[in-house]
Amino acid sequence: MEAAGLSCLVNLPGEVLEYILCSGALTAADIGRVSSTCRRLRELCQSSGKVWKEQFRVRWPSLMKHYSPTDYVNWLEEYKVRQKAGLEARKIVASFSKRFFSEHVPCNGFSDIENLEGPEIFFEDELVCILNMEGRKALTWKYYAKKILYYLRQQKILNNLKAFLQQPDDYESYLEGAIYIDQYCNPLSDISLKDIQAQIDSIVELVCKTLRGINSRHPSLAFKAGESSMIMEIELQSQVLDAMNYVLYDQLKFKGNRMDYYNALNLYMHQVLIRRTGIPISMSLLYLTIARQLGVPLEPVNFPSHFLLRWCQGTEGATLDIFDYIYIDAFGKGKQLTVKECEYLIGQHVTAALYGVVNVKKVLQRMVGNLLSLGKREGIDQSYQLLRDSLDLYLAMYPDQVQLLLLQARLYFHLGIWPEKVLDILQHIQTLDPGQHGAVGYLVQHTLEHIERKKEEVGVEVKLRSHEKHRDVCYSIGLIMKHKRYGYNCVIYGWDPTCMMGHEWIRNMNVHSLPHGHHQPFYNVLVEDGSCRYAAQENLEYNVEPQEISHPDVGRYFSEFTGTHYIPNAELEIRYPEDLESVYETVQNIYSAKKEDVE
Repeated sequence: MEAAGLSCLVNLPGEVLEYILCSGALTAADIGRVSSTCRRLRELCQSSGKVWKEQFRVRWPSLMKHYSPTDYVNWLEEYKVRQKAGLEARKIVASFSKRFFSEHVPCNGFSDIENLEGPEIFFEDELVCILNMEGRKALTWKYYAKKILYYLRQQKILNNLKAFLQQPDDYESYLEGAIYIDQYCNPLSDISLKDIQAQIDSIVELVCKTLRGINSRHPSLAFKAGESSMIMEIELQSQVLDAMNYVLYDQLKFKGNRMDYYNALNLYMHQVLIRRTGIPISMSLLYLTIARQLGVPLEPVNFPSHFLLRWCQGTEGATLDIFDYIYIDAFGKGKQLTVKECEYLIGQHVTAALYGVVNVKKVLQRMVGNLLSLGKREGIDQSYQLLRDSLDLYLAMYPDQVQLLLLQARLYFHLGIWPEKVLDILQHIQTLDPGQHGAVGYLVQHTLEHIERKKEEVGVEVKLRSHEKHRDVCYSIGLIMKHKRYGYNCVIYGWDPTCMMGHEWIRNMNVHSLPHGHHQPFYNVLVEDGSCRYAAQENLEYNVEPQEISHPDVGRYFSEFTGTHYIPNAELEIRYPEDLESVYETVQNIYSAKKEDVE
């Protein structure tokens, strides 16, 4: 019967057979078995053919953009390599919780991934697959996959930025440089120069449509994509700017973000296009890119407090001064300003040098400087990610900036991460500026002490709820709680039978004013606003309407959210082995009581 069925199958036309094999009903293993049955099916399932290409596409669709339709590809071999890379990536992700639960992933912690054989895009794709797993499970896997992917992409972007900065000074791709900054600060987002350029091209098309109504013979209308032609007549340039202002500010409603000026999103070009708002430098880069594509040679001006563009009104080849330019405020709806009006804009007189044009590196320096200032203002983000990212970017451009190197060393020291890297930075500072020996010596001493303390740490501390000294602990890890006084929602990830903080913290937090003072259980909690806090038992209560806690470190401690509570991962359960049973009992009691109230 099977032989007869196979005979019928192989007698079908080749197109029909190929359609069946590519229908998606067969797995890779099925295709392997089918191809071994007879010569005709083996030929249809050849390694570079359509059948294996479809198997690869269905399994990993996001990877297809990396292949050219004209390239010869051994799809069977690609399938095997991608599958092997996925297994290796998962193996490493699974090991991270055990290796790095008690500390920040060290600088060399990613070496396993970096040393893997095979295309990096395959490893990245597997990490993305883990992040995209459905439901509220595999939280710990997602937590470490995110960290690894963040690191890998940032390293690649930083290398691209450094190569970009080696371009000659007359290389004026301001947009490309701004995209590298955007990508580095948002490595998990799908941001590419190609996609950003496509969005800008669509705006250029709208401007051309408006321009056609102003002057149907305008030379900009004949420009092809990618051309770098410039229009020399001022009147024709003015027509382009009028059309741009109409499209950007009247039709598309772009505007300067005066209401939320100090928001990092205002500096990311992909967000400027999505939200249609930004600050002077990001709005200027968008305006400049569109104008240059349409033949208007605007130039960036690093004006204090308010980035501007300048538009030359003088004769080509003549000696020009600052009064031969009109200055454009892209933040202010493309308003055209004189020198005197520029000074009114910022409320002070400035020297002629500050009206000069700046190169790409100086523009990027200002963008990163703005991010650096915002990073220093961060309050609730206790990881200081924006400050860390902006320091990396600034030091990639200016690696010998002593004060920023010192800030980076202090930041890592404050966060208690990467002590070996702190020592390397301090050694570099000492070489650059021996006069910093006081600050350097202090940090070196305390960093070495930190390293010694880590070496002296004993094994894992296990806390048993059944122990006599823990009899007053009422709540368990994984429970969703509410703070009685401040109203925030949180999840418990650790507890102490009494307050374990120092006298200064107890005094500053006014713990003695609590009815039970510091002689009561205190809980480590992850708060919905992204912070980590240490709360007294008397200030917490069960949240009878539990919800997921949106905190970046949830996956570090928990593997799953059940809808009522979090389940600790293996590493946290080792430290609190009796809490999981207690959580189940507590949740059942809460909902039994709630059900009785309803009845």
